[in-house]
Amino acid sequence: MCFIRTFVKNALKFPRKNIIGHRVRTARRRLNPKVTQEDLAGRMAVRGIDLNRSAISKIESGVRHVLDYEVKALAACLKVKPGWFFES
Repeated sequence: MCFIRTFVKNALKFPRKNIIGHRVRTARRRLNPKVTQEDLAGRMAVRGIDLNRSAISKIESGVRHVLDYEVKALAACLKVKPGWFFES
């Protein structure tokens, strides 16, 4: 019961700031071999996007906003089309 109360309290304190975080995590885990958050941060850096592992984690958790150019780079790094992130 305490876990649920804490979860709800945190959800109210930190409302979702993006709608693609769960899809980023799914795409990252689907790649073979799986890509870690650290690996993804490195792939983004190669494309000139400065996102560290913590930022990737916050995106996946819905705690951080994602800019349009970051969506494009994430899609390229994860080998999906940008629109895929927005599908249900």
